[in-house]
Amino acid sequence: MRIYWVSVFVFLSGCGSAYISPAVQEVAKADAKSVAVTVVPLTSQVAKQANLSPYTPKGLPRAFYQLTKIPNQISAAVTSLDPATAPEARPKRAELRVPPKLKPAPYRIGVADVLLLATPTAASTVDQLSGLLAAQNKRQGYTVQDDGAIAIPDVGRVSVGGLTLDEAEAEVFKALVKNQISPTFSIEIAEFNSQRVTVGGAVAKPTLAPITLKPLHLGEALQLAGGISAKDQDYTTIRIYRDGKLYSIPLTAFLAKGSLQNIRLKDRDSVYVDTTFDLNRAQSYFAEQIQLMTLKSAARTQALTRLQGEISIAQGRSTELRQNFTARAALDALPRDYVYLTGEVTNQGRFTLPFSRRAMLADAIYSQAGIPTNSGNVSQIYILRGNRKGDEVTAYQLDARNIANMMLATRMELRPNDIIFVAEQPVTKWNRTLTQMGPLVQAAVAKFR
Repeated sequence: MRIYWVSVFVFLSGCGSAYISPAVQEVAKADAKSVAVTVVPLTSQVAKQANLSPYTPKGLPRAFYQLTKIPNQISAAVTSLDPATAPEARPKRAELRVPPKLKPAPYRIGVADVLLLATPTAASTVDQLSGLLAAQNKRQGYTVQDDGAIAIPDVGRVSVGGLTLDEAEAEVFKALVKNQISPTFSIEIAEFNSQRVTVGGAVAKPTLAPITLKPLHLGEALQLAGGISAKDQDYTTIRIYRDGKLYSIPLTAFLAKGSLQNIRLKDRDSVYVDTTFDLNRAQSYFAEQIQLMTLKSAARTQALTRLQGEISIAQGRSTELRQNFTARAALDALPRDYVYLTGEVTNQGRFTLPFSRRAMLADAIYSQAGIPTNSGNVSQIYILRGNRKGDEVTAYQLDARNIANMMLATRMELRPNDIIFVAEQPVTKWNRTLTQMGPLVQAAVAKFR
């Protein structure tokens, strides 16, 4: 009986040789029978360094990214047609742009103005100013000539151009005194011809409105032209051209605000009433366009039908390419990148690296239902990665006894042909040894009985 127990003890002591399980063992130098193996504990810095190795994931075919292109001929046929509905022909309403306000200033005499001199009718005065009185009795004034002067008989030329009425009266006074003529007289402007404002456009009677001693306002200038004759007030604009700049006042705003009617005008201003939209003319135009649009609508429908057909064909071709690719992938008929899982994982097998992105260690482990903790040694989770020559292997070891270290599994990238290996628990190795050797022990016990 003692011999029996000694035999059993010797037998169990050698079970490590009887049951051989895979394990990662560090090998310093490669030889004919093995490759060099370097075990590197996986840390955050090690993961970053390992992820720097070059790798470009395989991409999906263009059919998965391309949008359906519209054929050039059909596209040209559609764009050559006019819109199915005419765009709004009414223009936008003009922006209110008011000219700067003028400072009050007296009237200044200019070229072509007519001045009238009046004197007392006493006999002595008549004898002295016979020429002047003759002009007055005939109601003839003195026209300001192009040099700005007027010619008074027996007095000569007096420059009054650019002067106010008071300044002109002082100049005539000096001239009379100089010629020893009684300076008893009055002066006034009989005709205002030097300063004018042009009024035109949609008015009853285009005219030249003179500027007199009384300031000329916009409303008065339009009244002198017979008023505005535009039919559509909403799209009528009063435009003022002054000193090289154009100002605009919508008619609706002009009628609503008295301040706009009282805009003061100055010499050489141009006022134009602009009717940018003519209802009668637009009605005739639209009547002509209705028939044209009816004919073009039929051509548009045909072009769109052809276009839809071309698009359907293009979409069908893209769908067919995608379906063919998917079928080939399901049949494993495409070149793919793989990672292999072995050891104490729930399901040993092959993990396919995804298209167009990089997979992590956690992706591969948990795609195969993870690691069974009753048999897998979570302190020895390895990624075995060989070099290009195939004579060296780096074993990145993840110790997940502290479950927080599993975060590293979400940061460690995989590369094609990596091998993920999980070692077994020590107790698991003993359990499997006893399980496999159990029948032999029972046979030995039965023999010694």
